Amino acid sequence: MANAVNVNFRMDSDLKKSMEEICEEMGMSMTTAFTIFAKKVTREKRIPFEVSADPFYSDSNMAHLRRGVAALNAGEGVEHELIEEDE
Repeated sequence: MANAVNVNFRMDSDLKKSMEEICEEMGMSMTTAFTIFAKKVTREKRIPFEVSADPFYSDSNMAHLRRGVAALNAGEGVEHELIEEDE
């Protein structure tokens, strides 16, 4: 990144920890998240979007799904039909 500069600001330590965890779930650093935000604000001249982590892809849910697949592959557990939910 050419001519990169540091930007420092203060935030509550619990908020920072939560932000880092959510960014990690989305596969990015806080620096990347703030850079995306700054570029969008600059381009659109407004607070332009909401970024949220899909809880389906959280580490805990993915681990749960892997355990379920492993159990099915080992002949344990019960396979069932997909349950569709009305929106």
